[in-house]
Amino acid sequence: MTSATNTAEAIRPATIGEQARRRRTFAVISHPDAGKSTLTEGLALYASAIQDAGVTHGKSSRHGTVSDWMGMERERGISISSAALQLEYRDTVLNLVDTPGHADFSEDTYRVLAAVDCAVMLIDAAKGFEPQTVKLLEVCKQRGLPIVTVVNKWDRPGLDALGLIDQIGERTDMVPVPLTWPAGIAGEFEGLLDARTGSSIALEAVEGGAQPALETPIDPTVLDQHSALVWDTASEELGLVASSNGDFDVEAFASAQQTPVLFAAAARNFGVRQLVDLLVDVGSAPTPRITADGAQRPLEAGFSGFVFKVQAGANTAHRDHIAYLRICSGVFERGMVITNSRTGRPFATKYAHRVLGREREAVEQAWPGDVVGLVNATSLRVGDSLYQDEPVTFPEIPHFSPELFVTVRAKDPGRYKQFRRGIEQLDHEGVIQVLRSELRGDQAPVLAAVGQLQFEVAEQRMRTEFNAPVSLEQLPYTLARRIPAAPSALPDSFRGGEILRRSDGECIAIFGDRWKLGHFVDAYPDLSLELIGAG
Repeated sequence: MTSATNTAEAIRPATIGEQARRRRTFAVISHPDAGKSTLTEGLALYASAIQDAGVTHGKSSRHGTVSDWMGMERERGISISSAALQLEYRDTVLNLVDTPGHADFSEDTYRVLAAVDCAVMLIDAAKGFEPQTVKLLEVCKQRGLPIVTVVNKWDRPGLDALGLIDQIGERTDMVPVPLTWPAGIAGEFEGLLDARTGSSIALEAVEGGAQPALETPIDPTVLDQHSALVWDTASEELGLVASSNGDFDVEAFASAQQTPVLFAAAARNFGVRQLVDLLVDVGSAPTPRITADGAQRPLEAGFSGFVFKVQAGANTAHRDHIAYLRICSGVFERGMVITNSRTGRPFATKYAHRVLGREREAVEQAWPGDVVGLVNATSLRVGDSLYQDEPVTFPEIPHFSPELFVTVRAKDPGRYKQFRRGIEQLDHEGVIQVLRSELRGDQAPVLAAVGQLQFEVAEQRMRTEFNAPVSLEQLPYTLARRIPAAPSALPDSFRGGEILRRSDGECIAIFGDRWKLGHFVDAYPDLSLELIGAG
């Protein structure tokens, strides 16, 4: 028996419960360019994880953020990969699992949302609800995640605050309860009314937003007439919403019936402290996880967790793979040997890291709610359940149904070995779905995606990371269906479609359109077709 096992057994269940209650594991969801990376920087700044926030007033300066490390992210000012940041604030551990901000990477975001206990929904004050926000909101609601709503960019011209509150209520089917309210219209952000403390706070940016905002408590009754009117208007508006929507209720928030609303300007760090305080005070701590058989895994049970992301290439100095593990129960000890429920094989956790963008540090111990990066995890896949002692399997994380398809070939046949290794790695990470058939062979697999940007990321990584430039050829298909019990006699191709296999063994039929799908159903009436996973 390993020393790690002895240590884990010696830890009292009460200690595990205490440590779990200190955890807040959450994700920030938003439409692209709503300020998610900027807010992430602000949270890290208030938790003293970084010394200066990367001031991202425009896409050209996104290079300053710690959570965006991929070259394409810096070039385009978007978030593609996910970063897991662990922050400490007021004796509480904040596990922020950053999500891709681009709509084409909804599948990766879906996986992240499987690993968190609550979400922060970021809304652009000038644009209100946008398509990607609505899509991610639906995923949160399916999972019953509590949601904190943050109206961002109030330092720029935007919509009316009361109108935004109405919009939030209509779009979320939750009761919006403002816990802060802006003094000044969008673009003229002077300060905040804090409904939780009853205080009025004037705000001032420090070093252009690189440092926490200067907060000055004020008495609106002693201000000049113009300034007093701004604060009086804010107070009246907040009172109007409070009389209509009621007071904040922690239980209603936890059951996703209410969403607390905060106003912010993340680029200046206005309202960021109020958000981190709210997460600490009322954010959801880890609870027993539902297993694949419908039971609950107690927090105090033996160690268990599941992999929600696999990533490589985060640091060119480390040619390893990182599997991000959400801990569900027990205590994790570096060096412990755990079992993969999918394969039944042991996995040694000699190298376990906590990752902050490109930076990493060794993790000796972790608790329910924490996210640990398991290094050299080539045998682990997204959705794998890991445990010590008592076996457990958590629900599968489904694939999205792809809508775009291309064939991929190596431009240089002499680099086929690198080509094959790169395609296998991208498939392993879940960057893109790889489909194969005997008809096409291994030299021309089909890549399937939700959005076009996934192909661009795959092409760039094949060229820069694996030194295997590829050519992509668009295929005329738009639909995919799973064939759960495919007979061996099925053809590889048919009029208007093909049948291929995914690396997990699933048989996938792809079609040019719904008419082609209908013709296939008529030709094979005894064959069962199923929609693919989520999305």
